[in-house]
Amino acid sequence: GRTLSHAYVILDEAQNATINQFKMFLTRMGENAKFIVTGDITQIDLPNKGTSGLTYATRILEGIPDITILRYQPEDIIRHRLVTKIVEAFDAHTAEEEEAMDIRPRRYAPSSRKPHKDAESETTTVKKTEDEQSTRSDTV
Repeated sequence: GRTLSHAYVILDEAQNATINQFKMFLTRMGENAKFIVTGDITQIDLPNKGTSGLTYATRILEGIPDITILRYQPEDIIRHRLVTKIVEAFDAHTAEEEEAMDIRPRRYAPSSRKPHKDAESETTTVKKTEDEQSTRSDTV
């Protein structure tokens, strides 16, 4: 693989890198290189949040000399004054409250995929998840 020497390298949105991707990125560090990693563990978009390389790496790398981990707090936000209040409001809600309000994304098992025929447009839609659909046109 490629070695990144004499460079500043930034990995942004690192919360969405898997553990293997994160390891691959960090092991590219060469002589006189500085690696900067940014991410927000409250905004993980991976299907399984437990596979985030950022959360894993911060657990196992913290305390190693020459590795610094900074964790920002709501008061560190320098956007619009309301952003801090918005973040605090979201942080106040727990996963139990989200479950009670039934706002978690739903996933359908592959066996529950059933074709639906739209007679007007003559298109068959196969329901995969709420977020993704696959469509194919029928020929008559």
